[in-house]
Amino acid sequence: MLIGAHVSPAGGPAKAIERGRERGCRAIQIFNQSPRQWKPTVYADEQVAAYHEARRGSRVDALLIHAVYLLNAATTDKDMRDKTRTSLIASLQAGDALGAHAVVLHAGSAKTGAVKPAIKRAGKVIREALSESENCPLHLENTAGTGGTLGRSFEELAGLLDASGDDPRLGVCLDSCHMLASGFEIRTAEALTAVLDDCEAAVGKNRVGSLHLNDSQTPLGSNRDRHADPGEGEIGADGCAVFLSEPRFDGLPCVMETPGPDKHGPTPEQVQFAKDLRRRGLAKRRRAARAA
Repeated sequence: MLIGAHVSPAGGPAKAIERGRERGCRAIQIFNQSPRQWKPTVYADEQVAAYHEARRGSRVDALLIHAVYLLNAATTDKDMRDKTRTSLIASLQAGDALGAHAVVLHAGSAKTGAVKPAIKRAGKVIREALSESENCPLHLENTAGTGGTLGRSFEELAGLLDASGDDPRLGVCLDSCHMLASGFEIRTAEALTAVLDDCEAAVGKNRVGSLHLNDSQTPLGSNRDRHADPGEGEIGADGCAVFLSEPRFDGLPCVMETPGPDKHGPTPEQVQFAKDLRRRGLAKRRRAARAA
């Protein structure tokens, strides 16, 4: 597992690598545009070259680009849909240039409308965006289920994948906070195994391609997206250790999007804590296997 954190790309993507190195990250995640503005970033050739040079000199093995939260591929508003498509294309093209592991997308919200037509609308925008990019995968993130957001269940994720053309570049990003908040019990190895069996049955094997490790401020089934630092929420240290040591997650990038003690994101100590929790979880699984 490639454990890391969401970091700022201020100053260019090479600076994001530097911030990842400072935190001991094996994976990083960035926004490729301001999360508050409809202004997609197009990286200059020099920025792309500097990024690849910085990455070669680091232990950062995976980059995730998170499409900003302004996007709503399921909207009925034409202007919003056009801006969403343009931004998503820019994210995927940035992923092509930077060799990103994937772009991660919240597919959008049906608001108060029907879910099936919303999934169909989102799928059309996603198909169009994929057609304007070359290689970068797109991972649809599960959601906590607030405000009609799409992807709160594995069946909705499967519907989005199908509506998006079931392109081989499509995958799923699983967020631990969102899973708990949307009603999935994941805090024991047995419970997580059952949940992932259901996930694979719905979306297909090997579709899970990236992970977010976030503890949850709110309880199981709350449908509220409130991240907490690992070990300080409803999932707890033991539950985070279960998530981090899941065998089906081996080799995947897993980034924290947590507030951190100073509200500036995960610290080097928290990245190390996540690595320690993974070791704790692996050791517990080995003991359980020997006792079985």
